[in-house]
Amino acid sequence: MSTARPLRAGLVGLGSMGRHHARVLAGLDGVDLVGAVDPMGDADGAAQGAPVLATVEELLALGIDYAVVACPTGLHEEIGLRLAEAGVCALVEKPVADTVKGARRLVEAFEARGLVAGVGHIERCNPALRSLRDRLEAGELGDVYQVVTRRQGPFPHRIADVGVVKDLATHDIDLTGWMTGHAYVSVSAHVVSKSGRPHEDMVCAVGRLDDGTMVNHLVNWLSPLKERFTSVTGERGCFVADTLTADLTFHSNAAVTTEWEALRAFRGVSEGDMIRYAIPKREPLLVEHELFRDAVLGRPADICTLRQGMRTVEVAAAVLESAVSGRSVELQTEELAAHGN
Repeated sequence: MSTARPLRAGLVGLGSMGRHHARVLAGLDGVDLVGAVDPMGDADGAAQGAPVLATVEELLALGIDYAVVACPTGLHEEIGLRLAEAGVCALVEKPVADTVKGARRLVEAFEARGLVAGVGHIERCNPALRSLRDRLEAGELGDVYQVVTRRQGPFPHRIADVGVVKDLATHDIDLTGWMTGHAYVSVSAHVVSKSGRPHEDMVCAVGRLDDGTMVNHLVNWLSPLKERFTSVTGERGCFVADTLTADLTFHSNAAVTTEWEALRAFRGVSEGDMIRYAIPKREPLLVEHELFRDAVLGRPADICTLRQGMRTVEVAAAVLESAVSGRSVELQTEELAAHGN
């Protein structure tokens, strides 16, 4: 790839995720990492040799084309609004903000200025899920009946400002809408908090998409078993994606005849062939950065927009509302076809 000049990128936050962003930015074709902001400095070289600054204002003074926001979720809105005010494009780590109102303010700020902005919902760049989505779009599954996700593992001590719904479940909310191209219209959920923190650390949610597809999410920080499981069941079988290993498997419905008259009227399924696909496995974070770079350059790129990220925050808020109220929560059916495009 060649451009008149490399894009000048900045980074806000050198925590556990920020250091990975720095590593990818430092080697990204067509991009120069010109500075990083972190109040703790850079004791272990996470900034990849880029100067480490104390404030966003110092970063803006370097003249950047875009910034990656990888600081705690509670600071996303404040920093994002400052970048928009300065006319700088931004890739904001998920969730885009800690409140629906904050997410909406970010959407309005960047859209009003015509700036490219995206959300780092990295599961969209997982090889297994990208292949699964392509196969759904090609109609390989026929009608989709259900999406099930399980995302569980030990508590990550780096997370202090949000619970498991906003930190982890937003992955599954976003990937479900993105894969299927359909929006949530209702959710019902239960949460528990067992780790002594003020936020929930386990959630079980059931939802419905606007085409009638059933959705189930189990997410927690209470399991010694680390699992990242997504299955999509439909007319012709079931896709299973393991996003830890980026493996995708298809279990097909077999056409089996029966001589038992009583069973002929039941439209059931039976076990058929199982196919494990060979998928090129590129690093999801690198793919995410390549897509965002291309979007900043004005090229077609399948990024998660701020508006799509806001919708995910809206669904997450509905999950928490349902857990508190004990009732199912209906979501407004906006024009959300773009959620999957």
